[in-house]
Amino acid sequence: FEDLGLSEWAVQTCRELGMKRPTPVQQHCVPQILKGKDVMGLAQTGSGKTAAFALPILHKLAENPYGVFALVITPTRELAFQLAEQFRALGSPLHLRCTVVVGGMDMISQAQALMQRPHVVIATPGRIKALLTGNPDIPKVLSKTRFLVLDEADRVLDVGFEEELRAVFQFLPTERQTLLFSATMTGDLRALHELSGDRAYFYEAYEGFKTVESLKQKYIFVPENVKDVYLMHVVSTMEDNGIRSAIIFVSTCRTCHLLSLLLEELGSEAVALHSLKTQSSRLAAVHRFKSGQVPILLATDVASRGLDIPTVDLVINYDIPRYPRDYVHRVGRTARAGRGGQAMSLVTQYDVELVHDIEAVIGKQIEAYHCKENEVLKGITKVYKAKRMATMKMVDGGFEEKAKERKEMK
Repeated sequence: FEDLGLSEWAVQTCRELGMKRPTPVQQHCVPQILKGKDVMGLAQTGSGKTAAFALPILHKLAENPYGVFALVITPTRELAFQLAEQFRALGSPLHLRCTVVVGGMDMISQAQALMQRPHVVIATPGRIKALLTGNPDIPKVLSKTRFLVLDEADRVLDVGFEEELRAVFQFLPTERQTLLFSATMTGDLRALHELSGDRAYFYEAYEGFKTVESLKQKYIFVPENVKDVYLMHVVSTMEDNGIRSAIIFVSTCRTCHLLSLLLEELGSEAVALHSLKTQSSRLAAVHRFKSGQVPILLATDVASRGLDIPTVDLVINYDIPRYPRDYVHRVGRTARAGRGGQAMSLVTQYDVELVHDIEAVIGKQIEAYHCKENEVLKGITKVYKAKRMATMKMVDGGFEEKAKERKEMK
């Protein structure tokens, strides 16, 4: 890290955090950011992108500490909290003041926190726009911001956030450094890169959609009507296979909720992460999983971006994602930073096309994994019974009403 031009305290902090050598994205981007260039970095999930922008920002902040020095925009709330954690860890010698501004939390106290001019503000696009346009004092706070970072830029620049970003940009000074980091290249990013011409430094370690070599990818071909039975079989053999923790990905909030009740019914501990949960219960779920209290996390794709939970040994795709890039992001939750990991997909007769698309994109075939069918189906009555109970609980718990309310809000 010394060779990157970072100050002694930063190098020391990296050492204490067990970061021995800079990853390629850090090696290339840190010196350029320190030189004052706009940077666009594309690199695989799990390649240390966060430190690649956090370190140089903190280095510059130490030379001239004031707030608000940097504004970081990220697509999901979970990511915002995770980024804040990493900023605080890397900036601990500076007594860094870092504020998270996301939806689902009280706006008045957020406005007050911003008025105290923290060094770093980490925000989701909708909420920071609401604060900037809704409170005449807030724009002043951001009028001297040196850095604007878009993390998971491909998602932030997705159509959904365009107007929010436009609104935010007009409040920021033109003399600022803009840093974009992303795991995937999209048309929007390409257009931006062409716009910025030679002024920006462009780092690409991104060779299409890749899954890392240390990841073993397998699928089980299952009949649709016994999918849950197969899932429970995979979960029940986790311990024997030395698997400490797993994330199960599903495509809807409904399935996510139902499976969490089913697992509970069958005595497996799991937490669920989906958008119908309140912000505080989402944070609590991530925390219980991260700290190892619960070995299984059920999640929709909201959760699949950027969560670095180091001990995930297994990713299960209960539902096969519709877009191959979501598959890459999901399985990117395991085998991170050089460690090994496994991905297991439950494939029904309706998913075969999707799997072929994924194989075409990642450039390799996913191996078939054979279960002994008679062993798996031993649990069929138990699972069916539990599913009936879970479905009843779901109805009694008023899940459908909640989902309906949410739809109307949108």
